[in-house]
Order: sequence, then C-alpha cells, then structure tokens
Amino acid sequence: MSQRVRPVPKAYKNEAFLDSRRGRPMRIMAEYLEPESRFAYHDVQDTIVVFGSARTPSQETAEAMMADAKAGKGDLAEAEMAMKMSRYYEAARELAHRLTTWSKGLTGHERRFVVCTGGGPGIMEAANRGASEARGLNVGLTISIPVEEFENPYVSRELAFEFHYFFMRKFWFLYLAKAVIAMPGGYGTLDELFEVLTLIQTGKMRKKLPIVLFGTEYWNQVINFDALVEHGTIDGGDTALFLHTDSVDEAYDFLVQELTEHALGIPGPVL
Repeated sequence: MSQRVRPVPKAYKNEAFLDSRRGRPMRIMAEYLEPESRFAYHDVQDTIVVFGSARTPSQETAEAMMADAKAGKGDLAEAEMAMKMSRYYEAARELAHRLTTWSKGLTGHERRFVVCTGGGPGIMEAANRGASEARGLNVGLTISIPVEEFENPYVSRELAFEFHYFFMRKFWFLYLAKAVIAMPGGYGTLDELFEVLTLIQTGKMRKKLPIVLFGTEYWNQVINFDALVEHGTIDGGDTALFLHTDSVDEAYDFLVQELTEHALGIPGPVL
C-alpha cells in the first residue's frame, strides 16, 4: 500500500512563511506593487489628497445629535461641538465635488487629480462622498487598525485599498499627490501634515505641492506656526508652504490655479 504524500506548498503560497518575520520584505513589496498595478490599470495619474478627522460628523448626523440632546437623550455640549465641526465635513464634501467636476472636464483619457483619502469615516467620508456625488472615481487608502466599520461606503470599489504598514500607506498618499487639503484632525492628520511639510522643507519632495489648511480657527489654536518662527525652529518662509482659509471658493480657486500652472502638463508621479 503506497503512503500518501502531503503536498508541499509553493513558497509564494506558504502563508506561514509570508506572515513570518522573514516574509516581511515580500509583504512590503506587495503593498507597493499591488496598488501600483491598480492605479495603472485605471489610468489614475495623480491625486488630490484630503486629510482630516475620522470623528467629524455630517450636518445631518450633528442635527440628529442636537435633537436628541434637546430631548434629554444626549450631551448638549457634545452636540453643540458636533454642530460646529460638521461645517468642515460639508466643506470637504463640497470641495471634493467641485474639484472632481473640474478634473473630469479636462481633456485626455487619463484620470487626473483624483480625490484620495484615508478611506475612513468623518472628513475622509465627506471627501469621498463629494467625489462620488460628482460621479468621479475616488481613492480610499485604509489601514488595518482595531476600529470597527472604519471604511466608508463612498470609496470607489476598484480603488479601495487596505494597508498593514503605515509607511507604505503614507508613500501612496504622497507619491501620486499633486495637492493636499488638511481639514481639522487629530494625531493622524497632524502626523500626515507634518510628514508633507518635512519632505518639502528638506527638499526630499521637489514637486510643487499646494497645501490648504482649511479652518483658520482650528489650525491657529492647534499649531502656533508663528511661535515656531519666533523660537527659530523654522524659517519665516516655511509658513508660506500652505494657504490658510475658511472658504471653499478660495480653496478651490487656489488649487485649480496651482494645479493648472504647475501640474496639468506633468501627468503621473513626480517627486
């Protein structure tokens, strides 16, 4: 009676190896090559990246919270803050809609200046939602973290990604980016914003990358850039790396002008 021989798994199908410490370089390469292949397949040449808090509610959600609070079913102070912050959700939604409509009107078969977010709720959802409502493809670069229902339903299915490594996710945020919009946000938004500013300041990113800090009250309270200049930790010119605004119109006009002048004739990733 012949003895049955167990099949030996091919190396690239050996999950125990791929999930091991020695398999880490292959996992990292996969998070580079797989997104690259999908972006190429869908002709996504470059992006407009929107950062912002996952906790910012939409206007309708904030209004529901306020109604519950007034009925004694919720915290009034929390509802009032939700109402205040919801304006940033609606601004991100409108700005993404307008930028997507503009980009769809450009000539050429490539998809230019596609809205890209971290794929989660809050501000990220708002930007993906605005782009989706303008009937444009949009990108969601989610990260595997222990938070339920992190993805939002407005990300284009074919351009929805989930990363394990934060540094690979950051790479894809910035490699294709031709503009950045930073809405009010927490640790993650601050980390992403300062990553961009550091790369520009140190000359590691040579492309012209317009940056909008949307929400002057928030950003002036959270980051005192003038104090950094005063203490000599950054140059005065470093505060000219971004535009402060509370206006969707001003942000839109600034970004369209900058993209038309510096990026329209240069499709594809530029470092």
